[in-house]
Amino acid sequence: MPAPNQRPNFLLIMTDQQRGDTLGIDGHPAVLTPNMDGIAGGGVRFRCAYSTCPVCIPARRSFLTGQFPGTHGLAGYEDGHEWDPSRSLLQGLREAGYHTYLAGRDMHQYPVRKRYGFDHMVVMDDYRRWLDRRVPVDTHQPEGGFLGDYYSSGVMSSDWTARSWHLDESLHQTNWTVNEAMRFLRTRDPSVPFFLTVSFLAPHPPLLPPAFYLERYLRTNLPEPWIGDWATPPKHEGLGYGPEHFKVHLQGEALKSTRAAYFGMINHIDDQIGRLLSPFTGVDPSDTIVILTSDHGEMLGDHYMWRKNVPYEGSARIPLLIRAPETYEFDARRVVDVPVCLEDIMPTVLDLAGAPCPDDVDGSSLLPLMRDKNAHWREHVHIEHTAGGQDGDLAHLDHHTLTDGKEKYIWLTRDGTEQLFDLVRDPGERHNLVDDPAAADRLGAWRDRLIAELEGRPEGFTDGLRLIAGRDYPVFMEERIAAADKRRKP
Repeated sequence: MPAPNQRPNFLLIMTDQQRGDTLGIDGHPAVLTPNMDGIAGGGVRFRCAYSTCPVCIPARRSFLTGQFPGTHGLAGYEDGHEWDPSRSLLQGLREAGYHTYLAGRDMHQYPVRKRYGFDHMVVMDDYRRWLDRRVPVDTHQPEGGFLGDYYSSGVMSSDWTARSWHLDESLHQTNWTVNEAMRFLRTRDPSVPFFLTVSFLAPHPPLLPPAFYLERYLRTNLPEPWIGDWATPPKHEGLGYGPEHFKVHLQGEALKSTRAAYFGMINHIDDQIGRLLSPFTGVDPSDTIVILTSDHGEMLGDHYMWRKNVPYEGSARIPLLIRAPETYEFDARRVVDVPVCLEDIMPTVLDLAGAPCPDDVDGSSLLPLMRDKNAHWREHVHIEHTAGGQDGDLAHLDHHTLTDGKEKYIWLTRDGTEQLFDLVRDPGERHNLVDDPAAADRLGAWRDRLIAELEGRPEGFTDGLRLIAGRDYPVFMEERIAAADKRRKP
């Protein structure tokens, strides 16, 4: 293991709900992300990076432990469960002598203040108190409830509605997050390397970018949502379901303002990241590895859908960029097209830090791909999510999905619906190839892969020969963890 003064520093930038295609360097026709693009331009861009459970709590568990949902036991949104992982990325770094710090949005675990290996955290509760001191609030508001000032515009945390930020730009959570990160850089222990996590709430709703950024994209010609020939619009044109309904048919002003605000929030983050990446005000590029990613994406009206959870590209594909100092001699502007995931970050960071990686990690170090994009790698990633048996039109939320970044196979567990997409020719997933005779062999091959993937799972999705729909699929399941442990043993 290298000596402490020889180990690299790390700046991990994590956005919340940022689609993988919202980067200028990824070909987005409108959003401006020069600082994010600069990370990719000076390092490696993993074009086929995915969230293996595209919703906040399980995705962040995967980031913290390097474990797939089938290992850590959470496959959907389930709040209020205290979690005791055997090991975390931050614990490994602390034991290797790193000063670990989190600024911004917490890791959405319970309880919020549980550190999971961070030496210190400043999170949304701290932002709430900081903002309360600067803006008068309703004194009758319950302690620990939604922040009246942050949400007092009426645009809430799951809404597709949008408007400009209603307070001074300096009071925005994005600005505060970077300010707290800069404070750490000024006051950290200089005798040891650091791992700084800068965690943004944006572009997760509420869609409240500062006015400058909203106005920029309102006057920009924005791309339309992808609408598949298999997709069905919501009943009654989506009217009467409220602004947080998962099925939407955004049109006119609603469509324009929603997309403008979402892109504007990403642009705002990018400008603030510029402060962190400047060698004059932020990190030293000669000794700091910079990683940028997100927990999951946002459908943003694609296929008449809003938010995340689902396996489609808008929801499941995420940005993953890594830039290392020149001494590492990684090729700049390298684009890697094999399937990677959040679980790969932990072993990659520990590898770069010269620290041991626990045996129960599912992810793999990305260093071989950073040195040789043709290095041997996994054939596909497995994406899953369940709504836990909730009633209603939620069949599309329960799925198992496989993708190699070039094709994608989706199986909806409630009714057995299958989808197959050619992501090279059809990146918007507009044409389901399941009924195409020319795709029959590929469909069968993907189905067999999923059967193999699900064999041994406690839900009983397969008997080893076929997929079995309609099985109970709970969000949180201790038996899933036990089954994963059993599969690991020789």
